[in-house]
Amino acid sequence: MSRGFVKEEDQEEAPFIPPRAALPAGVINYVTPQGHRQLLEERETLEKERKNLDISSDKDRRHAAAVIDGKLNLLNERISSARILEPKEQSQDEVRFGATVSFRPLAGPQKGKEQSFTIVGVDEANIKARKIAFLAPLSKALTGKKAGETARVQMGGAMQELEILNINYK
Repeated sequence: MSRGFVKEEDQEEAPFIPPRAALPAGVINYVTPQGHRQLLEERETLEKERKNLDISSDKDRRHAAAVIDGKLNLLNERISSARILEPKEQSQDEVRFGATVSFRPLAGPQKGKEQSFTIVGVDEANIKARKIAFLAPLSKALTGKKAGETARVQMGGAMQELEILNINYK
Protein backbone atom coordinates (compact mmCIF):
# COMPACT_ATOMS: atom_id res chain seq x y z
CA MET A 1 0.00 0.00 0.00
CA SER A 2 1.27 3.47 -0.83
CA ARG A 3 2.33 5.59 2.15
CA GLY A 4 -0.01 8.25 0.80
CA PHE A 5 -2.98 6.21 2.05
CA VAL A 6 -1.73 5.76 5.62
CA LYS A 7 -2.94 8.10 8.34
CA GLU A 8 -0.11 10.06 9.91
CA GLU A 9 -1.02 8.95 13.43
CA ASP A 10 -0.84 5.29 12.31
CA GLN A 11 2.77 5.61 11.23
CA GLU A 12 5.13 4.22 13.83
CA GLU A 13 8.46 5.78 14.48
CA ALA A 14 11.43 3.46 14.04
CA PRO A 15 12.80 2.53 17.46
CA PHE A 16 16.20 3.79 18.56
CA ILE A 17 18.54 0.85 19.19
CA PRO A 18 21.52 1.91 21.30
CA PRO A 19 24.79 0.85 19.67
CA ARG A 20 27.16 -1.56 21.36
CA ALA A 21 30.71 -0.61 22.30
CA ALA A 22 32.75 0.36 19.25
CA LEU A 23 34.62 -2.42 17.49
CA PRO A 24 36.24 -1.17 14.29
CA ALA A 25 35.71 -3.17 11.10
CA GLY A 26 38.32 -5.86 10.64
CA VAL A 27 39.28 -5.98 14.33
CA ILE A 28 38.92 -9.37 15.99
CA ASN A 29 36.35 -9.40 18.78
CA TYR A 30 38.51 -10.77 21.61
CA VAL A 31 36.71 -11.62 24.84
CA THR A 32 37.72 -13.25 28.09
CA PRO A 33 35.82 -16.37 29.22
CA GLN A 34 34.05 -14.20 31.81
CA GLY A 35 33.16 -11.64 29.13
CA HIS A 36 31.71 -14.39 26.94
CA ARG A 37 29.57 -15.61 29.84
CA GLN A 38 28.36 -12.03 30.37
CA LEU A 39 27.32 -11.78 26.72
CA LEU A 40 25.38 -15.06 26.97
CA GLU A 41 23.71 -13.91 30.21
CA GLU A 42 22.77 -10.61 28.56
CA ARG A 43 21.14 -12.53 25.69
CA GLU A 44 19.21 -14.71 28.12
CA THR A 45 17.98 -11.62 29.98
CA LEU A 46 16.83 -9.93 26.76
CA GLU A 47 15.05 -13.08 25.60
CA LYS A 48 13.20 -13.33 28.94
CA GLU A 49 12.35 -9.63 28.76
CA ARG A 50 10.90 -10.10 25.26
CA LYS A 51 8.93 -13.17 26.29
CA ASN A 52 7.49 -11.43 29.36
CA LEU A 53 6.48 -8.10 27.80
CA ASP A 54 3.47 -6.92 29.75
CA ILE A 55 2.27 -3.94 27.76
CA SER A 56 -1.43 -3.57 26.98
CA SER A 57 -1.12 -1.19 24.02
CA ASP A 58 -0.33 -3.03 20.76
CA LYS A 59 1.67 -0.09 19.46
CA ASP A 60 3.77 0.15 22.65
CA ARG A 61 4.27 -3.62 22.73
CA ARG A 62 5.44 -3.66 19.08
CA HIS A 63 7.81 -0.79 19.80
CA ALA A 64 9.26 -2.46 22.92
CA ALA A 65 9.62 -5.78 21.07
CA ALA A 66 11.40 -4.03 18.18
CA VAL A 67 13.88 -2.43 20.59
CA ILE A 68 14.61 -5.78 22.25
CA ASP A 69 14.91 -7.51 18.87
CA GLY A 70 17.33 -4.84 17.70
CA LYS A 71 19.45 -5.26 20.82
CA LEU A 72 19.36 -9.04 20.39
CA ASN A 73 20.49 -8.78 16.77
CA LEU A 74 23.48 -6.63 17.73
CA LEU A 75 24.29 -8.88 20.67
CA ASN A 76 24.06 -12.06 18.58
CA GLU A 77 26.49 -10.55 16.07
CA ARG A 78 28.95 -9.94 18.91
CA ILE A 79 28.52 -13.42 20.32
CA SER A 80 29.01 -15.08 16.94
CA SER A 81 32.15 -13.02 16.23
CA ALA A 82 33.64 -13.51 19.70
CA ARG A 83 37.05 -15.11 19.93
CA ILE A 84 37.64 -16.25 23.48
CA LEU A 85 41.19 -15.78 24.76
CA GLU A 86 42.07 -17.55 27.96
CA PRO A 87 44.22 -15.14 30.03
CA LYS A 88 46.15 -18.05 31.57
CA GLU A 89 47.33 -19.04 28.08
CA GLN A 90 48.99 -15.65 27.49
CA SER A 91 52.69 -14.99 27.96
CA GLN A 92 52.80 -14.50 31.73
CA ASP A 93 55.81 -12.20 31.83
CA GLU A 94 54.45 -9.44 29.59
CA VAL A 95 51.26 -7.44 29.26
CA ARG A 96 48.73 -9.15 26.98
CA PHE A 97 44.97 -9.46 26.68
CA GLY A 98 43.44 -10.48 30.01
CA ALA A 99 46.30 -9.13 32.12
CA THR A 100 45.76 -7.05 35.21
CA VAL A 101 48.51 -4.45 35.07
CA SER A 102 49.69 -2.28 37.95
CA PHE A 103 51.65 0.84 37.04
CA ARG A 104 52.49 4.30 38.28
CA PRO A 105 53.05 7.55 36.40
CA LEU A 106 56.61 8.86 36.67
CA ALA A 107 55.63 12.53 36.29
CA GLY A 108 52.62 14.84 36.31
CA PRO A 109 49.76 15.26 38.79
CA GLN A 110 49.35 11.49 39.27
CA LYS A 111 53.10 10.93 39.84
CA GLY A 112 53.75 7.91 42.03
CA LYS A 113 50.05 7.02 42.41
CA GLU A 114 49.74 3.30 41.69
CA GLN A 115 46.89 2.29 39.41
CA SER A 116 45.69 -1.06 38.17
CA PHE A 117 43.56 -2.08 35.18
CA THR A 118 42.58 -5.34 33.50
CA ILE A 119 42.72 -5.47 29.71
CA VAL A 120 39.48 -6.98 28.37
CA GLY A 121 37.17 -7.06 25.33
CA VAL A 122 35.21 -4.02 24.21
CA ASP A 123 31.92 -5.29 25.62
CA GLU A 124 33.52 -6.04 29.00
CA ALA A 125 35.20 -2.66 29.45
CA ASN A 126 33.98 -0.83 32.54
CA ILE A 127 36.14 1.92 33.97
CA LYS A 128 34.40 1.71 37.37
CA ALA A 129 35.39 -1.97 37.54
CA ARG A 130 38.96 -1.03 36.45
CA LYS A 131 38.56 -2.87 33.12
CA ILE A 132 39.71 -1.25 29.89
CA ALA A 133 39.24 -2.41 26.30
CA PHE A 134 42.22 -3.84 24.47
CA LEU A 135 41.70 -1.08 21.87
CA ALA A 136 42.10 1.76 24.38
CA PRO A 137 45.26 3.88 24.00
CA LEU A 138 46.40 2.89 27.51
CA SER A 139 46.02 -0.82 26.70
CA LYS A 140 47.93 -0.40 23.46
CA ALA A 141 50.74 1.43 25.24
CA LEU A 142 51.05 -1.25 27.93
CA THR A 143 50.74 -4.32 25.67
CA GLY A 144 54.02 -6.16 25.14
CA LYS A 145 55.75 -4.50 28.09
CA LYS A 146 57.25 -6.33 31.06
CA ALA A 147 57.37 -5.47 34.75
CA GLY A 148 60.01 -2.80 35.34
CA GLU A 149 59.67 -1.35 31.83
CA THR A 150 58.06 1.96 31.00
CA ALA A 151 55.31 2.81 28.55
CA ARG A 152 54.46 6.17 27.03
CA VAL A 153 50.85 7.16 26.50
CA GLN A 154 48.87 10.35 25.94
CA MET A 155 46.80 10.88 29.11
CA GLY A 156 45.14 13.99 30.46
CA GLY A 157 46.32 16.09 27.56
CA ALA A 158 49.99 15.27 28.11
CA MET A 159 52.41 12.48 27.24
CA GLN A 160 52.82 10.32 30.34
CA GLU A 161 55.52 7.82 31.13
CA LEU A 162 54.27 4.87 33.16
CA GLU A 163 56.38 2.38 35.07
CA ILE A 164 54.92 -1.13 34.97
CA LEU A 165 55.00 -2.58 38.47
CA ASN A 166 53.19 -5.89 38.21
CA ILE A 167 51.44 -8.14 35.68
CA ASN A 168 48.92 -10.68 36.85
CA TYR A 169 46.77 -13.22 35.00
CA LYS A 170 43.91 -14.59 37.08
